[in-house]
Order: sequence, then structure tokens, then C-alpha cells
Amino acid sequence: MLGITHLRHISLFTPVLKEHADFYEKVWGLDKLQEDENNVYFRGAGSENHILHLQAGEKRGLHHIAFGMIDKNAVDTAAEKLKELGIPLVSEPGYLDEAGAGYGLRFLDPEGRCIELSCWVEIHTKDWSKKNVDPIKLNHVVMNTKDIDMITDFYTKVLSFKVTDWSEHQMVFLRCNKNHHSLAFNQDVHASVNHIAYEVESVDEVMRGIGNVRKADVEPMWGPGRHGPGNNIFCYFRDPAGYVMEYTCYLTTVEDDDKWQALVWKRVPHLMDQWGIAGPPPPGARASMQGDPDEGWATKLAGKQ
Repeated sequence: MLGITHLRHISLFTPVLKEHADFYEKVWGLDKLQEDENNVYFRGAGSENHILHLQAGEKRGLHHIAFGMIDKNAVDTAAEKLKELGIPLVSEPGYLDEAGAGYGLRFLDPEGRCIELSCWVEIHTKDWSKKNVDPIKLNHVVMNTKDIDMITDFYTKVLSFKVTDWSEHQMVFLRCNKNHHSLAFNQDVHASVNHIAYEVESVDEVMRGIGNVRKADVEPMWGPGRHGPGNNIFCYFRDPAGYVMEYTCYLTTVEDDDKWQALVWKRVPHLMDQWGIAGPPPPGARASMQGDPDEGWATKLAGKQ
């Protein structure tokens, strides 16, 4: 077991940094933690140091996804195992130069995504200034993949994620703790960011969030509704850079690994939305979730994005 404990944050390139950052601070409900000319970090209502990092870039794309580990020994052990398997490290274990600091490493998965594993990251102990919607943490991220079987094998066999459920052979839901999924992959024509889900406390907050976003002249792309896999309440929107984000709550937890059996869910309207309100995602939502082809972290940095 590699020892990943939880999803920490996602880091994204954006061509519209100021507009993008203003949306997450003034509309979505996150708090700006730290910024400079090219970077903005945001925290949620939970203790995690930051859950979103926006970095200025010419094009959209993933910079990295960060997962937690228990301690330095876990990070160092992970580095040894990755090297034994011939998996390229972007950065060797060491102290991180980002908000929250900590100790960690970064490596590339088979499709060029940069993954960070870290420990000892600073946490928040001060009270959160409540709003009418308080995103607590990242609930999950979904990525598009060109090869769902290959990428599932990598994350389960190398990183010790477990398959919780399938949506036919189109999506796979992977867990690293009790949450039904912290990471999922969707089969598509290219690798890219599909969507990012922010957890709120209740359905009331989901609905208030919808109201907040509508006041900013942004209409929901899909939802509100309730998914089959994960049983979570959802509503999806498109942010100023074109990324798809979701308010969600009440995601299923897996209390007993030994008793859980992964299901293969049919891709039918009443299982995509159990309430029968939202139905399946409309064509515009699917197109947005497809995202831009992402050539990988190393290529983007080589182009000095």
C-alpha cells in the first residue's frame, strides 16, 4: 500500500487569472489565501491549507493534483517504490515551495499528469468567516483519459486506489479513503480536466450556491440532481476560464472495504439523476466537460506557459 490518505488540492493553469480568481472569491465562496502576479491560492472552510491554486498560463490545463500522506517516511517510501517501477519523478522528496509548504514529491502518471504526494502541510486552526455557502474541501476531481483500463490499472496497482464503482465502461470511480471517490476517470478522445467538485454541508447550501452563481449571471449547466454512483447531490457550472465545477454533498462513504462490491451502473437517465429533474447532462455540458486536450505538465512548462 502506498499510503495516500486524502485529496488535498488541484492546481490549474488559467489564461484569465484575475477574472478567474474574482469568481472563486466573490461568487463561489472560497477565501483568497495568498497571491502574487502569477498565482492565487484559495482555502475552503475546512482545515486543509488550500484546495485550489490558479496559475497564469496561455492555455487551460492541469498543473497538478495533490494527495496527502501520513508522514515523511511515507513520502520517501513512495519515492523509492515509484523509482523501482520506472515512474519519472518531477521533483525528488523535499520541502515544497507553495502555500502551506510541507514535504513532498511530484511525479508523472502515464498520461503526463503531475501528481503531488505530501505531508506536514500547514493546516488552518482559525475560525472560518461564515458565508451563506461555505465550500469545505475538494470532494473529488474527474479527469478524462484516452485509455480507461490502462489508467485504472496504474492508479490501483501503483497508487493503491480502489475501484468503488463503474458507470458501464465509460467512467471509473476510485477511492483512497472512505469517500466513494476522490478521483474518477472518464473515457474520452484525449486527456483533460473533466470537472472539479467542491463539498458543501447540505442540500440547502447547494441551492443557495445556485442562487449566488445565478446572481453573477451564470446559469447551471446541469442540475440540481442526485447521482446514482455515489448517491451525491450535484449541480454543475462553468467558471470564467471554462472549467467545469460542481457543488456537491452527501457522497456515499465506504465503511467496510471487505464488504463493498463494486457495481457497474447503467448509463440511463434515472441513474444519472435519481430525482428525475436534471436528467442526463445536456450536449453543452458534455462538451465543456470534455475540456481542451492536455499534452501534459512537462510539455506545458517546456513551452514556458
